[in-house]
Amino acid sequence: MSRLELIATAAFGLEAVVARELEALGYEGLQVEDGRVRFIGDELAVCRCNLWLRSADRVLILVGQFPARSFGQLFDQATELPWEQWVPADGKFPVSGKSIRSTLHHVPTVQSVVKKAIVERLKKTYQRHWFQETGVEYPIEVGILKDQVSLTIDTSGDGLHKRGYRRQVGIAPLRETTAAALILLSYWNAQRPFLDPFCGSGTIAIEAALIGRNRAPGMNRNFLCETWGQITREQWKQAREEARDVVKGKFPMQLMASDIDSQAIKLAESHAADAGVIGDIQFRTLDVLEFKSQREYGVVVCNPPYGERIGDEEYAAAIYDDMADAFAPLSTWSIYALTSHPGFERCFRRRADRRRKLYNGRIECTYYQYYGPRPSGEAQTEMVPLFGDEP
Repeated sequence: MSRLELIATAAFGLEAVVARELEALGYEGLQVEDGRVRFIGDELAVCRCNLWLRSADRVLILVGQFPARSFGQLFDQATELPWEQWVPADGKFPVSGKSIRSTLHHVPTVQSVVKKAIVERLKKTYQRHWFQETGVEYPIEVGILKDQVSLTIDTSGDGLHKRGYRRQVGIAPLRETTAAALILLSYWNAQRPFLDPFCGSGTIAIEAALIGRNRAPGMNRNFLCETWGQITREQWKQAREEARDVVKGKFPMQLMASDIDSQAIKLAESHAADAGVIGDIQFRTLDVLEFKSQREYGVVVCNPPYGERIGDEEYAAAIYDDMADAFAPLSTWSIYALTSHPGFERCFRRRADRRRKLYNGRIECTYYQYYGPRPSGEAQTEMVPLFGDEP
């Protein structure tokens, strides 16, 4: 197998979560950077990471990295890279690009220069002057940050948030990768009660079920690099068999997910069925004020309305006030809420133990974290978020 430089991309604020996922998969020597985590792996690592990463956006192969302040430098150094190791003679290789705080800031020209450089390299390898690009696709991205160029090939195809179970979306959908990260940053484990009282299309509860059952989130979909010759069917078969072998049995108790909208509950049930976790989640049409529980040491993880895409800020503030009343009896529960509303703590009438800046799509949000007491008899090592948190 080859020694590959790989990149797992991530939304802002989730880089450390992705890094801990990679550590849990056994990869070391990680380099955490803005929006991505670099690491070393092989072809099997590409399969495993696409199947298993819950909070990452994509898995990329880093073909080369170098400084460039002129288009001549960009062309010459891109031509030196071993593109023939990846792109076959009939391969499609569309080039996309981005440039941030760099001398080469005109992205269309950057893309054109890189495309010409790759063609020039492939001409020498395949002894031809024209490439029809009728075969398998190898999407290439050129990223320039402060005059440092990174050239990568995308292995995922559709983003990793597309698990395959969410065929329809609600009014204000939360990405599956973000939903998984909210769980991984919480104190929840499969032995504790779980509630999402604003479940919408069910994404947070479904991701919790997948985590609790130790099911790889990518098991029900395909990835672009499965069509490549460099990564074999045997390697994909091995990675999928490994994933199937570690799936856990049912929870000791069902997860709870509710919403005031009965149509949203029907959609959530459909998604849970497609994800294969319908039996692990109890869905109910319920106002948050109606929720009652005698269970101890539970965890609430939710994405309540912000007032930006559903209703308005006053409407959202009233919901947070209702949340305060509904959760006041749950003194032993830990509560986590993601919202962009600036007055959340005031409306909820409690200051958070910790706050973390995250993004829901393009919306800047805060993840408010309220820690309940440790369950009696629970080991010290268990009272931590699934993949840790940052101070």
